[in-house]
Amino acid sequence: MFTGLVEETGVILKREEGSLLRLKVGAKRVLEGTRVGDSLAVNGACLTVVELDKEGFSVELAQETLRRTAGPWRVGQRVNLERALRVGDRLGGHFVTGHVDGVAQVVSVRREPGAWDVWLEAPPSLARYIAPKGSVALDGVSLTVAGVEGNRFFVTLIPHTLEATTLGGLEEGQGVNLEVDLIARYLERLMGGQEERYG
Repeated sequence: MFTGLVEETGVILKREEGSLLRLKVGAKRVLEGTRVGDSLAVNGACLTVVELDKEGFSVELAQETLRRTAGPWRVGQRVNLERALRVGDRLGGHFVTGHVDGVAQVVSVRREPGAWDVWLEAPPSLARYIAPKGSVALDGVSLTVAGVEGNRFFVTLIPHTLEATTLGGLEEGQGVNLEVDLIARYLERLMGGQEERYG
């Protein structure tokens, strides 16, 4: 479990193709207290650390992860990093599982001096979970939904978010990892269960 509050941005140092895609990610802060077998969120995807050294850590991505995430997971790419939430930690964002639901496409980026408004289009199967003032995680960043129109929604990025995460590099047409709000998913399941039982 994560909060969606990015601790640092790392950079992909190495990429090895195989039955699993193995990545080495350069990092500093998230290495503190991290051991092999621990989980780290990399652009919002919960991945298991398989190797550690002074430069960073290595993870392996299965085909299912590659299908659900935006990638491109290339050498030199900056990625958002967060260690798993510990009992007793402050929860400043929202509960993020690190299980990416799908990819949202950036429709437009309106750059204003104080903040950016970014419109995105969610896959139809996920759009129903996105509500105004609700929460989403985009590339692992916890954000509040500012508005919704059909399958499209927008978020406002403040200067701190633009500087502390990779979202300052968003461009039209780009895909980002989307995780919808966990509570919305469970609420739909509960409501659906009631309809099946009493409908």
